[in-house]
Amino acid sequence: MTESTLGPAPTKAYGILQRTSADNFIEEAVEQVRALGYAVLDAGFTAQEVAALSRAFDSVCKGYALAHGIDELKAMDEHNNVRLMMAHDGAFLRLALNDNLLAAVGQLIAGKFILNQQNGVVNPSQQGYNQGAWHRDLPYQHFVSSTPLAINALYCIDDFTVENGATFVLPASHKSAAFASPALVRRNALQIEAKAGQFILLDCMMFHAGGYNASSRVRRAVNHVFNIPYFKQQIRIPGNVDDSGLSVAAKEILGFSYLEPATVADFLASRLR
Repeated sequence: MTESTLGPAPTKAYGILQRTSADNFIEEAVEQVRALGYAVLDAGFTAQEVAALSRAFDSVCKGYALAHGIDELKAMDEHNNVRLMMAHDGAFLRLALNDNLLAAVGQLIAGKFILNQQNGVVNPSQQGYNQGAWHRDLPYQHFVSSTPLAINALYCIDDFTVENGATFVLPASHKSAAFASPALVRRNALQIEAKAGQFILLDCMMFHAGGYNASSRVRRAVNHVFNIPYFKQQIRIPGNVDDSGLSVAAKEILGFSYLEPATVADFLASRLR
């Protein structure tokens, strides 16, 4: 995150009857998401694991473009996205089930949650792109909730810097139904700088946008959206990933327990189970 130009914050306080506790870096990230709508969370990867994911990302991108046709993807404005990364490489299935990530999401979303989507995102060098506009990751929705319904987790394949278009956020905008005025956006928007191997966590109702990449290289990331099971997945994950060896808990997060029953008999059987 870009550094404040203000002096150090006071550490003493008085007249306080209640205070939130945060005893580790995961709880600190959770507290910040609840209050401001965003935080940076380290995935806990080694340098070798970060580099391996970078190579896997490029490999999946090449295969995806060959499979679907780069011209066809450009015609749909899909050439900077790779849908459901885990369907192409198991490394991204493991990324979605990262322990630190799931611990944070589990504290933020009350009760059960599932993975809605996992998409590779490329911010091109010195070009505009479709994520460079303010939006929520539950788009077109104008309401707020007392607890998060969905959490965005953007894994940084590359360092996110001001120069390469690090994500802009409008702090605490997940607490207001309407989008802010242009003046408030100008005064309060922030860019979040993060290192490769870190997640940028967002309440999905917070307004955010990709910045302009003024560097000479693309900026790459893998976006995850987790939500309560009442929302359908962007692309159905069961049937598109190899579930052999997955735990019951992992299958639940991937949506295997929440497929729509095809018949009344199937529904009643699910209730019995």
